[in-house]
Amino acid sequence: MIDAAHLDPTRKHDFVFLFDVIDGNPNGDPDGGGIPRTDPETMQGLVTDVAIKRKIRNMVSLLGEGKPGNAIYVEAGVALNAQHERAYKELDLSAGKASELSARRWMCENFYDVRMFGAVMTTGSKPAGRVQGPLQLTFSRSIHPVLPQEHGITRLTRTREDDTKQTEMGSKYAVPYGLYRGVGHFSAPLAARTGVTAEDLALFWRSMTLMFEHDRASTRGEMALRGLYVFTHHDAYGTAPAHTLTDTVHITPDSKQIPPTPIRNFTDYAITVDEAALPDGITLTRIIG
Repeated sequence: MIDAAHLDPTRKHDFVFLFDVIDGNPNGDPDGGGIPRTDPETMQGLVTDVAIKRKIRNMVSLLGEGKPGNAIYVEAGVALNAQHERAYKELDLSAGKASELSARRWMCENFYDVRMFGAVMTTGSKPAGRVQGPLQLTFSRSIHPVLPQEHGITRLTRTREDDTKQTEMGSKYAVPYGLYRGVGHFSAPLAARTGVTAEDLALFWRSMTLMFEHDRASTRGEMALRGLYVFTHHDAYGTAPAHTLTDTVHITPDSKQIPPTPIRNFTDYAITVDEAALPDGITLTRIIG
């Protein structure tokens, strides 16, 4: 019996996470020259699920370094097909459908992000099939519009020796402030297929709480996780639709200024959870907040 509800991989979990950025770029858009992502109609800031998963993968690499089952499949500088080949070599497999199934099981057992997020491993001469991961994240969206700004910077060195300029100009993008809300979902039936354990869930929650602490960069400014609320169902399939649970987290401006001034700090918001609206059979765990 698992005492902490949010660590139980045999139950469905839905969760809300909040994070903010001060004078930084939380997720640049490569199609826009690195400008912070926004919804062009509302100018609310956006951060992709891929960006958050990258930070979680990086934390798992730090926290689970050297521990069996915590290798990372999507790793910078490592070809994905080379990861599949590790399974064939370890299990002494030859090409074929039966080998692909064995390789898929091995990949789930040995790669944390395959087991949790899933992967399409169908490429190359030694494929390992497709895994539908039990844990998925949405894009994160800022509560209010953000104002992306380009800041000119000066570098007091030259790039080339033959350059006669004594300085070079550059730029970086930032938003003054933004509080972002993201949602995640964990499917117990899919977790049973990939072999997720209570230890895996514990590592995931801890990685989320630390994901900005070891991902510092001058371009990202100050980023911090401000809230993590986990709604656990009483069984594997769910007691209520996910949105009826995540909608109980309310985020409202708490400005006392008249007229209101631009929001520039987390303390300018009030965060509440309407626990009275939660259906029977739902357990709320406030990991942060």
